[in-house]
Amino acid sequence: MALLGSSGPAVMSDSSDALLTEIEAYCRVAGIAESTFGRQAVNDGKLCLRLRAGRNVTIETAQRLRDYIRLHSSQADSSVITPGNEANRSGSKGDKKMKHNVTDDRPFRFYDNRQKYLAFVNTCNEKWRVAERATQELAHLRPSPPALRLFDAGVGDSTVLSHLMRAMHRRFPTIPFFIVGKEVSLEDVRLTLEKLPDRFIEHPSSVIIITNLYYAEAPWLMPNDVAKAAALNWLEVPLQGDSAHEFGEQLRGMDEELVDGWQVKANEKSGNPMYVRPSVMVLFREDHRFLLDDVIPKRGQAAGGDYDLVLASQPWRARMSADFKVKHVLAPLAKSLRPGGRLLTAQSCGNDPGLELVRKIWPDEDPFTVDRHELIKTLKEYLGRSAQKYNFNAGSDAKSLLRYHMHTLPTEIGEAIGTSTLFAAWNAAIYVGQIEDERLEPVVSSGDYLDATADVLHEHNGIWFNDETFVVSRKRDT
Repeated sequence: MALLGSSGPAVMSDSSDALLTEIEAYCRVAGIAESTFGRQAVNDGKLCLRLRAGRNVTIETAQRLRDYIRLHSSQADSSVITPGNEANRSGSKGDKKMKHNVTDDRPFRFYDNRQKYLAFVNTCNEKWRVAERATQELAHLRPSPPALRLFDAGVGDSTVLSHLMRAMHRRFPTIPFFIVGKEVSLEDVRLTLEKLPDRFIEHPSSVIIITNLYYAEAPWLMPNDVAKAAALNWLEVPLQGDSAHEFGEQLRGMDEELVDGWQVKANEKSGNPMYVRPSVMVLFREDHRFLLDDVIPKRGQAAGGDYDLVLASQPWRARMSADFKVKHVLAPLAKSLRPGGRLLTAQSCGNDPGLELVRKIWPDEDPFTVDRHELIKTLKEYLGRSAQKYNFNAGSDAKSLLRYHMHTLPTEIGEAIGTSTLFAAWNAAIYVGQIEDERLEPVVSSGDYLDATADVLHEHNGIWFNDETFVVSRKRDT
């Protein structure tokens, strides 16, 4: 197969991402692995892996791939036509699924929409507000040797973690850090690695671990399934040198390992991303290996748990039930606390101009049905007798609520609001409200959403949102 490096000449008529999307859609509908597709279409089982790594293919190869998809898609359509289901012929729903929407055959998971996510985090200050709130928890910590232990239950682009690490260094400048970050998104792992070189300079006695394991596994750095544990992809990365530039160069050179270790597939029932290969990446400075010997986790040992602080910021889809959130997220995280450890959770709660904007279009929309009080009640019931080991602090609204804003210039909200500001505000509102794309299409085509957005911005002189926070702490004598 003709395949070129990312720095080669522009030989693609369209992007590798577009081609990869078509391949993923075909594989999902056809029920075959991507490696099988690559071997059958162009005799390259690692085709999709290379495309995700940023490699390009020639126009001729791209055409061969699309011809293969077109041929075998039409064969699949004709093979399932029986009396009573002729609607699957050309031009029917079956063709539309193959050509148009890669998620038609599985539940849509809103937070996987990369474009909306990036626009939201770069125009709103939620991450900074969450980081400020998490910093307040440091005053309650009493770390024990050999390290202060932190678990971030959803690193994202690492804005919160990097801010929190700076605050940790200020309060505990001489204590080693053991930090575990759970993140399933390859793109976010890349963004995280870009922020870490400076952290290793300011606080060299740091062991930072990134993993894609599930919430019930990640705190302990060990898959629950025996077979998956045996196949665990364990990457130990001792950073050489003593400058942020050297560390940054080494971390940027790990892209091939990241692509291999952070592949995902969609859960057929929920649509949530699942790891293909369980992976743990351990980062530390080689010149501090001796001092950190008791802190650096070892392959095959459950080295996690016993955390001083666990941060869970937006770790779930708001519309999920309290039972689901507790069973799959809150309960495992609470059980990972050491005596005196604290679990801080933040989630969207509405009652703000963002939800007001959403309800101008969908009057009955109510995405935030499970509040912190119901979550705490459900968690107590789930823990049973062991709930006696914990304190549960929902806090008053005055202390619990955390307000964050969309950034605007002082002159932006005037008689005429710029289109970019309207788009940013609308995107933030539908992102926080978790409105699926299929519901957006008729609204966006009508244009009414722009008038609704302008009305809300004028009424509130901008747009802001509410998160609510609560703390579960383990008693020191348990």
